[in-house]
Amino acid sequence: MQERFQMFTVLIAKISRSIRRIKTEEMAEFGLKSPHVSCLYYLYKAESLTAKELCDICEEDKAAISRSIEYLESAGYIVCASKAHKRYRAPLELSEKGKLAGERIVGKIDRILEQASEGLSEADRMKMYQSLSLISDNLQSICEAYD
Repeated sequence: MQERFQMFTVLIAKISRSIRRIKTEEMAEFGLKSPHVSCLYYLYKAESLTAKELCDICEEDKAAISRSIEYLESAGYIVCASKAHKRYRAPLELSEKGKLAGERIVGKIDRILEQASEGLSEADRMKMYQSLSLISDNLQSICEAYD
């Protein structure tokens, strides 16, 4: 049991650290930090999202997303499409600068995902994601029991 626990926790921690480091290194040319990547990525894919939708998609808390939005807006990557809504529910869109960065970020992410998946068949990849999703759901259920 100890080996199983150690393998699971060490591998997950190593993957998480690697992802953070890759995000940091790859975003340095844009002057962006790791938390900004998901916001730009999902805004590029969806074209318009609210801060609430970003929180849900990114699995981040409201404060972290608010800080990211504030920085990305002040740096000229995103714009608030409407002043009529409450800030949290206002649609956010990429500026021209954000669209250019988003396109490059999506390209980088696609390249890195390909490299990270080398040696896995499509069937292996699908099984891995199914397994990770099940583990995530199970762990979430355990966490909810603590509330």
